[in-house]
Amino acid sequence: MQKFEVTILGCSSATPTSKRNPSSQLVNIAERYFLIDCGEGTQMQLRRFKIKFQRINHILISHLHGDHYYGLIGLLSSMHLLGRSTDLHLYGPPALKEIIDLQYKHSETRLHFNLLFHPLRHDQAEVIFEDEKLILKTVILNHRIPCTGFIFREKDKPRKISKESMAHYKIPFAEMNNIKQGLDFVSKEGIHIPNEKITGGPLPLFSYAYCSDTCYDEQVIDQVKQVDLLYHESTFLDDLQKRAKETFHSTAREAATVALKARVKKLIIGHFSARYSDPAPLLTEAQRVFPNTVLAVEGEQYRIVYENLLETV
Repeated sequence: MQKFEVTILGCSSATPTSKRNPSSQLVNIAERYFLIDCGEGTQMQLRRFKIKFQRINHILISHLHGDHYYGLIGLLSSMHLLGRSTDLHLYGPPALKEIIDLQYKHSETRLHFNLLFHPLRHDQAEVIFEDEKLILKTVILNHRIPCTGFIFREKDKPRKISKESMAHYKIPFAEMNNIKQGLDFVSKEGIHIPNEKITGGPLPLFSYAYCSDTCYDEQVIDQVKQVDLLYHESTFLDDLQKRAKETFHSTAREAATVALKARVKKLIIGHFSARYSDPAPLLTEAQRVFPNTVLAVEGEQYRIVYENLLETV
């Protein structure tokens, strides 16, 4: 089964706490590893949860508030010191390149690998990565400074062929790829067999949307409609809605409202204010609006499985 899983590395907002680290997640889709945001201490979290960070080939930075990128220079430096030689793709606000260049200029550091920088637009969503397995697009968020989210969507998968069908219709191995791509089969005797009689149909296509710092915005709803799994920041409880609005953040109720109106299948809330030593009340508030909500818990994997349910491992 092709993997589609999200590992939470950090779920705190603004500052780390004794129990929570700043924002960071690892997304693994078919062994393609994407690091989303890189708050302070991210490389230590990768080590703690036994994730081989040299396998990461794409790093996505949502915006330039420190809790989302202060761990980046340290991670890049460790990759360099540990002998990385493969290319690394970095996506983020245009000014991020200036920040990195300045750091390495004054430390007289030259990375052993190519750091390929991809500046992100903040006026409209765009496709930033695509291959035969998936497509990755930005989501325009509404924060105090330019900020993007990210949405991952799987592309069409091969159809499934059972061993029984192979034997019954005497299908040669050489024809399997064509049948998996949806083509019908013609036997040696010239008998035409429709594809749907041979295969179990295409596997479901999964999607994941990451919405980091943003206030409640109906335009976000339109961009994340019907995803299987949505991560949405929930910095405050609703009694601090005024504070949330002033800082361009969301309450747990507002995050749940986005999930409800977007008709997503599952919601993860995170980016909790340090004022909440226990995030359980945020979960309770969100579940009143959108029952299929879970808390971001550091170290847990949230895996989308074929029944379109969320599995935590």
